[in-house]
Amino acid sequence: MAKKGKKRQEIKKKLLHKYRMVILNESTFEEKISFKLSRLNVFVTGTFLIITLIALTTLLIALTPLREYIPGYSSTKLKRQATELTYKTDSLVLVLNYTNKYLENVQKVLRGDIENNQMTRDSLFERYKLDPSTVNLKPIQEDLKLRKEVELEDKYNLFERNLENIGTVLFTPLTGSISQNYEPKQKHFAIDIVAPMDNPVKAVADGVVIFSEWTASTGYVIIIQHSSDITSVYKHNGSLSKTQGDVVMAGEVIASVGNTGKLTTGPHLHFELWINGKPVDPTSFIDFN
Repeated sequence: MAKKGKKRQEIKKKLLHKYRMVILNESTFEEKISFKLSRLNVFVTGTFLIITLIALTTLLIALTPLREYIPGYSSTKLKRQATELTYKTDSLVLVLNYTNKYLENVQKVLRGDIENNQMTRDSLFERYKLDPSTVNLKPIQEDLKLRKEVELEDKYNLFERNLENIGTVLFTPLTGSISQNYEPKQKHFAIDIVAPMDNPVKAVADGVVIFSEWTASTGYVIIIQHSSDITSVYKHNGSLSKTQGDVVMAGEVIASVGNTGKLTTGPHLHFELWINGKPVDPTSFIDFN
């Protein structure tokens, strides 16, 4: 015990022992500045300076445009621009396809393959429009196999989904925090998902758009009819990318997050899920985390 106490005293003495740092004039050896230091003071001061430097560097990166130069970082503005460019690209590709078909028919008219009065631009567009009633929404064998594998994986998932009653896997329309839960007693037959403005909203399953319009109370609204008598409703959108009669696939972008309509207090998605004509709690079928 005496040896340990003596050793501690020696360590303490070394840490607290005073040293004098002197700055001299090389020519005259005149003392200009002198400091009294100890090892403990140097250690504490050095640690404080390092922590301060790290904090200032972190704040500089976090609060200035320098953060956008960090690999893997993307700002909200860049995400919004990417989403807008995706919408514009889809529209331009569609117009380009229609224009190419029109030019092909013009060439046929010039060659004399068809008569001019048999073809107009409007009739050409009608010809290539998709009729939802002719689309086969039944899944192919590869899709059925994949769904069975996903259902088997979900069987042992911590976020257990009650999908036995609807026979299909539902995709998450929007990832975000839930600001209001499903509360049928308060006649709130939906959940409200808070997310940044203009984030993409996706279809939960394959289906046909049966409503895509503006309403005064709930802003831009889109409703999709799915198989197994499932209906999904998306309200308060900032914009709609699908119109009534369009066929959509699961996970396809159908709208963007907004704050439209009288009954809204901020950017969010009001999402409803109806099965067999009755509202159900979406969190029982979809994981929103």
